[in-house]
Amino acid sequence: MKKKQILIPAAALVLVIIIISIIIILRKNMPSKEHMALTDYFNVEEGKIQLILQDGASDEMGLYEDGQVYISMDIITEVFNPRFYWDFVENKLLYSTSSAVVSTEINSNICYTNKRKETKDYTIVKIHDDIVYVAIDYIKQYTALDYKKYDNPDRVVIEYIYGEKEKYSKVKKEASLRVNPDNKSFILADIESGTKLRILEDKNEEGFCKAITEDGITGYIMDDRLGEVTEEMRTTDFQEEEYTHNLLGEKINLVWHQVTNRTANNTLQDLVSVTKGVNVVAPTWFKTIDNAGNISSIADYTYMERAHAAGLQVWGLCDDFDPGMKIGKVLSATSRRQRLAKNLMAEAIKYNLDGINIDFENVRKENGEDFVQFIRELGIMCRNNGIILSIDNYPPASYSQYYNRTEQANVADYIITMAYDEYYAGSEEAGPVSSFKYVKDAVKNTIEQVPAEQVIIALPFYSRLWKETTKNGNVELSSEACSMRYASEIASGQGTGTVWDEEAGLDYIEYKSGSSLYKMWVENPKSLDLKMKAVTNGQAAGMAFWKLGMEMPEIWDTVAKYCG
Repeated sequence: MKKKQILIPAAALVLVIIIISIIIILRKNMPSKEHMALTDYFNVEEGKIQLILQDGASDEMGLYEDGQVYISMDIITEVFNPRFYWDFVENKLLYSTSSAVVSTEINSNICYTNKRKETKDYTIVKIHDDIVYVAIDYIKQYTALDYKKYDNPDRVVIEYIYGEKEKYSKVKKEASLRVNPDNKSFILADIESGTKLRILEDKNEEGFCKAITEDGITGYIMDDRLGEVTEEMRTTDFQEEEYTHNLLGEKINLVWHQVTNRTANNTLQDLVSVTKGVNVVAPTWFKTIDNAGNISSIADYTYMERAHAAGLQVWGLCDDFDPGMKIGKVLSATSRRQRLAKNLMAEAIKYNLDGINIDFENVRKENGEDFVQFIRELGIMCRNNGIILSIDNYPPASYSQYYNRTEQANVADYIITMAYDEYYAGSEEAGPVSSFKYVKDAVKNTIEQVPAEQVIIALPFYSRLWKETTKNGNVELSSEACSMRYASEIASGQGTGTVWDEEAGLDYIEYKSGSSLYKMWVENPKSLDLKMKAVTNGQAAGMAFWKLGMEMPEIWDTVAKYCG
């Protein structure tokens, strides 16, 4: 009897322990029913609005004032439309279409398309905490996007990606949308059966999918609560503006003609008389001369008549080489930048130019957007007047990406890549002006950013003679540019002859004179033939050469083979 009395309480204790363990396990695995308020989740400050950009909440808030949503310029240009431009000097917002510049100012509801005035029923631009914000309705006027505003808290769902497949699913059984992929995570929304969700991420190891609701709540939902996944493609009625390009309709064979004074214009006939296949000449007629957007000009009517009589188009070049001015000062202010464009256009119209060639090589990274805006604005003027616009560029590289060749190609006609000065006067070591690989890479990398029919690859008619002199154990390096004829004379005059540098694709000569060592990679018909073949194989629109008068006569047979 005593044994039975002891066993009963023991069994009861075990049973209690089992029941308690089951309860603990059930509670541990039971989904949390605790909700997180959306006001806490989004944490929207007074006067601000949460931006939901297609797939989720932006880290940066917008403004919400007078019933209008405002978005920062950074988000506008990085996400929606890079053609919006803010002038930090004159506090103007500009938008460039293919035919006009639309402008407005801070706290104004008026915008101007050229001189045509338009009044909005909202303020277009505001500044808050030194950040520029633009009304979403104004952005939408020029951009493919749709939006819908929601309350509690204030948030706006913005859709701007179209033509791509997206996954959707309808909830087949009531479910919870949670902050994290965990049943213990806070609930953001109770999702009713039949609700359509967009699926952002497929089922993970925990059995959750990432999804977003129509009103912009992003969270996690159990995959077994979802029905069949379908794919849909978002469409828009917005019509993207098409830019037309004034292309020549034949292969470009351009030569730059360096003209330093009006008298030098008279050399054109003699210089072009020996050429073959040339159809464009670009005289260096225009220079930026101050920080106000003014230019100097040595354009000449007689030059134009002679060039046209010879069947040549004339694309007047403008450079930014004047040491007394800084091109960034001009480009960063709308009034100065547009004065420069208008001055160039006035000269083009006055002298009946066929084209304008921009050679701005001193643009710094901080003025990259200003430079592109200048090309947009000058492009409009050229397009409206039937004038070809070409832009000179360095070969694509990480350090020069801010030149934005892709946008240049959108708004200008030709993009010229200067595939020379691989090693230049300021280089720390001797090397070729334009190696074969340098040109091949320039062709390939440019065409990755610019349509081939707009690409012109520029090649050199010169070499560089390097001089290394050792003084007190230190090597001093200097150099001089040599015409093809002069380089050939140097090479033949040394008696040692040249050797073919297979890697560079150039003849190479090295010799001593006095205490100095001289080196030169010689540009000649053989090396240029290799380069021109690479350009032709890349399907580029044509070639350009710096500069007329530095070539040897026999080079024109080689040029004619590819450009004739």
